[in-house]
Amino acid sequence: MPSIDLNADAGESFGPWKMGSDEELFPLLSSVNLATGFHAGDPQTMQRSIALARRHGVAVGAHPGFPDLVGFGRRDLAVTPEQAYADTLYQIGALAAFLKVDGTALHHVKPHGALYLQMLRNEATAEAVARAVRDYDPELPLVLLPNTPMEAAAARVGVRYVREAFPDRAYLSDGRLAPRSMEGALIRDPERAAERAVQMVLEGKVEALDGGEVEVRAETLCVHGDNPEAVAIARAVRRALEAAGVDVRSYR
Repeated sequence: MPSIDLNADAGESFGPWKMGSDEELFPLLSSVNLATGFHAGDPQTMQRSIALARRHGVAVGAHPGFPDLVGFGRRDLAVTPEQAYADTLYQIGALAAFLKVDGTALHHVKPHGALYLQMLRNEATAEAVARAVRDYDPELPLVLLPNTPMEAAAARVGVRYVREAFPDRAYLSDGRLAPRSMEGALIRDPERAAERAVQMVLEGKVEALDGGEVEVRAETLCVHGDNPEAVAIARAVRRALEAAGVDVRSYR
């Protein structure tokens, strides 16, 4: 039976400000990427999110981003490799402290937003983040987009990595994610996202926004938790995968 992990970016509320529907989303997932306080999240949100994940048997990963609460971590920042390394290690450590007290293991690390995108084009940033994960724990998986400087950096520094795909984001024919500014870059229809998820897992490809098809290799699929349709998309994706005979479970 083929299997796939289904993850989402979550724990992104801050103080009294609420982002996402984590209580509805978590039961549909096999793993979750929790904000670590730089782009979103705060100590109590991390604590509550870990408890929610444990309640639903969901594996917990760290979701480090740029220090940009106002921009939700989606604005590109000029950081040195030394800053990217230190910021990543700091954020992993913050979440790991709460996980240790909870008795839950840290499952993976997945960069957020503009940091993730910078790692796709900047080898120095990609290597700095990969080194931070490796130095914390070389067996801790770094979630990344395949066939990019992210993957090359992870292989170069010797950290374990897991390839990711996005049923709720459009791809370009060269394998890159379509910029959010492009029309059609965000997939908001749950049934369309579900169809794409099944095609990604069973056929290893998906339709490209600019024509043709693009190869997709993935051990995990991501649903963006800040998408207003996130719960409906995750529900449709999981239902479609299981109907197609795919086992939805976390990797290890």
